[in-house]
Amino acid sequence: MADVPPATSTVLALADVTYRRGTTEILHGIDLTVRSGEHWALLGPNGAGKSTILTFCAAEAHPTSGTVDVLGRRLGRVELQALRRRIGHVDPRHRLTSALTVTEVVLTGLTGTIERPMRWSPTAAQVALASDLVALLGLADHAQGRWPTLSQGERGRALIARALIAEPELLLLDEPTTGLDVAAREQLLDTLDMLAETHPDLASVLVTHHLEELPASTSHALLLRDGAVVAAGGVDEVLTTGQVSDCFAYPIEVEHRDGRWSARTRTGGRASA
Repeated sequence: MADVPPATSTVLALADVTYRRGTTEILHGIDLTVRSGEHWALLGPNGAGKSTILTFCAAEAHPTSGTVDVLGRRLGRVELQALRRRIGHVDPRHRLTSALTVTEVVLTGLTGTIERPMRWSPTAAQVALASDLVALLGLADHAQGRWPTLSQGERGRALIARALIAEPELLLLDEPTTGLDVAAREQLLDTLDMLAETHPDLASVLVTHHLEELPASTSHALLLRDGAVVAAGGVDEVLTTGQVSDCFAYPIEVEHRDGRWSARTRTGGRASA
């Protein structure tokens, strides 16, 4: 296979994507275009299809029909492992079982493995880069901390550093605030906002169920219900009271204040835009 070419301004493009599992159609004609520097949120109720879309973004699955282009290459026509090296993936359900240090966890982002590979040693430059990222993510005091002893918030920031060490062009975050208390959640969201400044060309896609878990740097949103797009586009145009209520089939009042979003039951019946 030819080498993966440099990324264009369009980082991710899904066109009329459907996905079937057996006889059940999970996704119905999904369109999504993500460009460099954009920060997308995928929102919707449980079972809406958000995680399925993320598997396409991560070059981990192929659609039943339609096309998926990731970093300028079409799934089905490219060697996936080479493509995945240019994608950072943050999953709080990281399956690490050994007691690696924070720095060692970050370094596994270079090998694309959960555990540190046997007979592999990082270069001095790679160790220095890992140390810089650990510091950037506010973990310098925990660089030698062992994975089993870390808090959920510390683990989340370590996984972001792990994703960044390979200098990806696309960052995927699958419910990154899962299991965090309020303080740890806010610290992680502040970290994501910081990345919008330190890595201005990096595109990201974040999956969540909750508007309160969106960083202020979120630029675009896609609302998904029953495998179909309810609305997609600029975050201010998508996250309206009417459209969020339609997406979750419940009257929800949406508020946007100081760059952050919140939602609560709308009194007085059905919400409107």
